[in-house]
Amino acid sequence: MEVDFTNQQDTLVYGISLLCQDDPDIDDIIAPRRRKIISLLDSYINEIENHNPALSLVGTNCKNEIIIRHILDSLAPLGIIFRECGVANIADVGSGAGLPGVPLAIALPLSDFTLIERKGRRAGFLRSIRSTLGLSNISIEEQEMEKVKPGRFKLVIFRAFRSLEPKIIKKLFRLCGDDGILAAYKGREEKIRTEMEELEKSLPQLTGKWKIIPCQVPFLDEQRHLLLISK
Repeated sequence: MEVDFTNQQDTLVYGISLLCQDDPDIDDIIAPRRRKIISLLDSYINEIENHNPALSLVGTNCKNEIIIRHILDSLAPLGIIFRECGVANIADVGSGAGLPGVPLAIALPLSDFTLIERKGRRAGFLRSIRSTLGLSNISIEEQEMEKVKPGRFKLVIFRAFRSLEPKIIKKLFRLCGDDGILAAYKGREEKIRTEMEELEKSLPQLTGKWKIIPCQVPFLDEQRHLLLISK
């Protein structure tokens, strides 16, 4: 869908409204704090835009692209995430600019988010965001995920548009508690199924432990899905 709004708040506000229309649970989460959430997201977008030239946080300098491909994309599975784990300890692995962790943390203030980012300058940006936005439910760990204390999280989220590999799955599961779940932001369903069938050859214990749930990102004419893999 083509977007031709005059400022970023038009795109953001309308996009949030569409997410709420598509999923009643998102509406329940956002409605009581809508103005606060939009204000925090707006400030976050401005921080990304200001720091992007120096830190290469995202692959675009267009505000609408940042909102659609990063902010609304991060929030599209919000209802699914809440239904799967409720209030929980959540890790965002390879957080980078704080995506999807920061938008989710803004929407879910009762959940605790750990943003794991190995690159020092990006971790510094995340610390600045936490302070600037006053997000007390966020902590930042500047290190490789292999060095993070294991078994701490109900949900481990990450954006994964590259194919998953067995060794990566094992490292991610190490972070989960006994009933933990991996949540991967992915694209086309057909590609995900092919990827998971290949993974099952190396990790047969994954058979029957995963599901693909569609997520509609407002204004984006591309497939988006959340891949959930239970430990």
